Amino acid sequence: MSLDHPVLDHPITARWPAVHPDRLQLYSFPTPNGIKVSAMLEETGLAYEPHLVRLSGDQLTPEFLSLNPNNKIPAIIDPAGPDGAPLALFESGAILIYLAEKTGRFLPGGAARYETLQWLMFQMGGLGPMFGQLGFFHKFAGREIEDPRPRQRYADEAARLLGVLDGRLAGRDWIMGPDYTIADMAAWPWVRGLGFYEAKDLVGYERFANVRAWLERALERPASQAALNIPDREG
Repeated sequence: MSLDHPVLDHPITARWPAVHPDRLQLYSFPTPNGIKVSAMLEETGLAYEPHLVRLSGDQLTPEFLSLNPNNKIPAIIDPAGPDGAPLALFESGAILIYLAEKTGRFLPGGAARYETLQWLMFQMGGLGPMFGQLGFFHKFAGREIEDPRPRQRYADEAARLLGVLDGRLAGRDWIMGPDYTIADMAAWPWVRGLGFYEAKDLVGYERFANVRAWLERALERPASQAALNIPDREG
């Protein structure tokens, strides 16, 4: 492999060397945002090389910041980007859209495209931030705050969002109906994460029968199961 390969030239490879620089490079950790991109890569069958970015400090290193100045996982470098040029990309929603367009899968055309994107944005602007804050105030450092209002605010909003999703899934297998899309891939890791946050009882998760059945269907997919451990935490 040429030493001037564009992937090898990127500063991030000083910390995470690319063994296969001709493959898409994934820099991630199996949190909900990381899982959704790993699930997409597994679903599409694209060749990729995962790199574990530990959230105990790796994301704050100069090497990682050279790829994502917002210091969040996941991020990718695709050596075969648009017009054959390398593409570095961060933000999980943007990555899902890019991979869907690259492969022609999991994002329908026509009016359904925009309907799918609206539900993707629903996850990015709603489920992710609200569930994440709920986790902070219920399970992590936020527990030290005596004022109960922050936790209750996010619990109430998480329950409301679950109700919206439950209504959408009434009579549907997937958010867009019969077809699994990036809208589902974006949302199910966050709903699954309520268990990790020990918040299911707090938000009344059992009330949302459509959401529960949808999550079970999503987790039955082999790509979903694989994504839960990509990158390998022991790597």
